[in-house]
Amino acid sequence: MNRFAGKRLLVTGAASGIGRATALRLAAENGCVVAIDRDSVGLKELKDNRITVHVADVAKESDVVDAVNTAGEILGGLDALINVAGVHRITPMDALTPADFHDLFAINCIGPALLCREAMPYLMDTRGVVVNVASTAATHGHPYMTAYAASKGALLALSYSLAAEVAPHGVRVVAVSPGGVRTPMVTTMEVPEGADIDLNFFSRTQPLTGYGEPEQIAATIAYAASSDGSYLTGVDLRVDGGSHV
Repeated sequence: MNRFAGKRLLVTGAASGIGRATALRLAAENGCVVAIDRDSVGLKELKDNRITVHVADVAKESDVVDAVNTAGEILGGLDALINVAGVHRITPMDALTPADFHDLFAINCIGPALLCREAMPYLMDTRGVVVNVASTAATHGHPYMTAYAASKGALLALSYSLAAEVAPHGVRVVAVSPGGVRTPMVTTMEVPEGADIDLNFFSRTQPLTGYGEPEQIAATIAYAASSDGSYLTGVDLRVDGGSHV
């Protein structure tokens, strides 16, 4: 496929998981990609002649401004912003602290919002697209994930309202909400001690078709960002293997 030939794309969270798979998928379709992450080691392993890597922490406003400016200079503009960077934390309600909320919101919502702010002048010039990776936790009850769910719910709400705001400028905004995907964030997940694992936790989030692979979510992101998804905006694409039917 050649859907991204001549397209200039910025992908966050590209050092691993869905972000890495997305950067590689867009490059495989001949897109020119700037891939950012705070994990410099993981970025070094992202080798493709159509991908330029840049170390940045989306939780830091100065890093966001620098990353978007760098991407714009390297690529000569932007046609798409793909916000994948995110963190996951499982914490029972009785153990939640303000720091948990601050950390999760900084990366899962405020960072993407700042990236949208900085990238929007480029995207208005090209009538481009934003794809924000939310989560099924934003719309369905996931035990022990109240802070994480709140941060992804905020990102989903941001996506809806931003889509309405920038539609007159020809910019699309699409959210993609993965379910259980085999990423480092999920495979290293620790269930709280004493949790009702069988009846409460896994039964509410288990995909009917088994856990997905990052490449499957990347394929949906590529669709949403491409001309094939040109009639999509202000929507949430749930990609969860049937875990919430």
